[in-house]
Amino acid sequence: MKILTLIVILTCIKFQANSQKVYSVSNSNQADVKVFVVQYANQADLKVYKLKYQNQSDGNSGQWFFTTNSNQAKKKIFFTKYPNQADLKIYFVKYKNEAGWRSGSKRSIMY
Repeated sequence: MKILTLIVILTCIKFQANSQKVYSVSNSNQADVKVFVVQYANQADLKVYKLKYQNQSDGNSGQWFFTTNSNQAKKKIFFTKYPNQADLKIYFVKYKNEAGWRSGSKRSIMY
């Protein structure tokens, strides 16, 4: 019985840790990550797909769910006006299977 309880707890923790939930803040000093939205996919570090439901989010794969409350988010992001102000350049894609990292160099930013 103890083993079963432990497995359930670890599964719940893993599920929560894999969620890529973000919250958009209005001031840059409140943000964990500053992002800039580029015009073309080949300019982005990360191609992002916006999810409709939080239970669809899966790890650090570029599938983001935007929360309505900051305390529900794993990362608070701020959208910058200029690319040189950003930690991460993103491009929003239309389809879920297009989301992902172009290279692993900046992947740690969203952990």
